[in-house]
Amino acid sequence: MYVLGGGNMTALFIAFLISLVASIFSIPLIIKLAKRFEIVDKPNKRNVHNTPVPSLGGLAIIAGTAAGLLYLNLENQYLYPVIIGAIIIILTGILDDKYNVSAKLKFPLQLVAASVVVTSGIMINSIDLPFVGGVELGIFSYIISVLWIVGVTNSINLIDGLDGLAGGVAVIAISSIVVMAIIDPGNHLFIISLSVLLIGSTLGFLLFNFHPAKIFMGDTGALFLGYSIAVISILGLFKSVTVFSLLIPIIILAVPIFDTVFAIIRRTLNKQKIYMADKGHLHHCLLSMGYSHRKTVLIVYGFSFFFGLCAILFTNTTLWASLLLLTVLLVVVEVYAEFIGLMGQERQPLINAMKRIFLSEETPIRSKRVFNPKR
Repeated sequence: MYVLGGGNMTALFIAFLISLVASIFSIPLIIKLAKRFEIVDKPNKRNVHNTPVPSLGGLAIIAGTAAGLLYLNLENQYLYPVIIGAIIIILTGILDDKYNVSAKLKFPLQLVAASVVVTSGIMINSIDLPFVGGVELGIFSYIISVLWIVGVTNSINLIDGLDGLAGGVAVIAISSIVVMAIIDPGNHLFIISLSVLLIGSTLGFLLFNFHPAKIFMGDTGALFLGYSIAVISILGLFKSVTVFSLLIPIIILAVPIFDTVFAIIRRTLNKQKIYMADKGHLHHCLLSMGYSHRKTVLIVYGFSFFFGLCAILFTNTTLWASLLLLTVLLVVVEVYAEFIGLMGQERQPLINAMKRIFLSEETPIRSKRVFNPKR
């Protein structure tokens, strides 16, 4: 186990406070800035708020992280490529918050940012397969790593639909990475430091983002957080991995990742473009079941905490235990997704199969009741 020294702990705690305070005190200025330049999220058929809300809150998270970085004065060979990629992501987010740019522009910019990071050496180099051994990925290292960064960057953005939701999920995911970085043998001070700064700055922003929110993080914040988590997960948990440790960051980010996957499946089945927004995400489904805004957010927090805990347990299990845990998790995710209607309320292939297996033909099936618990 890698143990942080007393000096490092003190410095990290001070950096955490700096990030937290810088984020908090930057919010009033950012609100004025967003209103001055009319960067606000206006109500529409997909949103759940009724009045325009300033939508540039991600700048507070960025400001807090930057302030903490200046204090820590970190030295690492990957720091500047990560910062360059972050700047591209931030500019992409600001443009989208202001002009609502199309995916045809956002996606190439995200690819550029990811490519800057990957060409610096931050990538998944090899995979250790059971009964086979190490397999070098070669040119596929670049492809897989770029796709991972772009995918996670957008997954956080997709769940940013309720007050405090994306920020809280991000904090839980980053906290899980911190715990695993501390447990894992080796010096992960750079990863832990970046994570602590992100947690502090995001918590500062969340003070103004809980329901009813005074400000939204916008694409600026959501893309920045997603990008940061993607990069940190490669630095801390990937590089050269076993096929099962490759799944750890996916488990940590299970809520945004699976919500994204089911969104793609849902839109494909409905013959919609996969990048077109809809109201079929996890938080929308929970709201439609009758849960309040705050309860829905807390439920999703609970899911995120559960998966973060599973990821930590996953690192300390045997091969067969890992297989069993993974199978159980996949079944649980699929059943719950069908139960709340993530793929559409009438699509319940696994639930229907289980009913046919475990219920007799005479047993009446009232599957539609699960979608309206108020009855």
